[in-house]
Amino acid sequence: MSTEIPTPPARREAVHEQVVDGFGTVRVVPLDPAADLDVIYPWVTQERARFWGMLDATRERVLELYAFVDTLDSHHAFLLYRQDRPVALFQSYDPECDPVGECYQVRPGDHGLHLLIGPVAGEPEPGFTGALLTVFLTYLLADPSRKRIVAEPDARNDKAIARLVRAGFEPGPEIDLPGKRARLVFLSRETFERRLR
Repeated sequence: MSTEIPTPPARREAVHEQVVDGFGTVRVVPLDPAADLDVIYPWVTQERARFWGMLDATRERVLELYAFVDTLDSHHAFLLYRQDRPVALFQSYDPECDPVGECYQVRPGDHGLHLLIGPVAGEPEPGFTGALLTVFLTYLLADPSRKRIVAEPDARNDKAIARLVRAGFEPGPEIDLPGKRARLVFLSRETFERRLR
């Protein structure tokens, strides 16, 4: 009888890793649509993720969508890991290559952001989303060409809008995007860096 312990899956290389005081290590890892489907499919199809717009999506549709995103130079998807446990799905994009770019005056250096926090076991942890958002913003703004982050949560998603405003985003106008009415919010590099200090 073998007593060999199975080897855990290889730890994928992170594009960014950051230790957050009192929170732990957060790693930003590019999404592998096929390998990560078992993680993200339940996240994007739960009622709590209704504003993500994929409640009725099949596994095949979710895989197809993220496989397509993986082929683009303008859009990218990432899993955020906390202490090696996947906890959030973040996406970044070039607004000029996205429908949002037709709804506002895109500035040089604008970069887009979507975020979906995975389900949390047990009681909500104060500061959880804020810590993950700070890590991802630090990663995005490490590129000096990026001057301002734009997000466009569903206009009905008061919780997400309030969370972004607490992180320093300034509310902009409501816009109509395919499938949703959205609220634009903006975060300048200067505001982010000031808040970090």
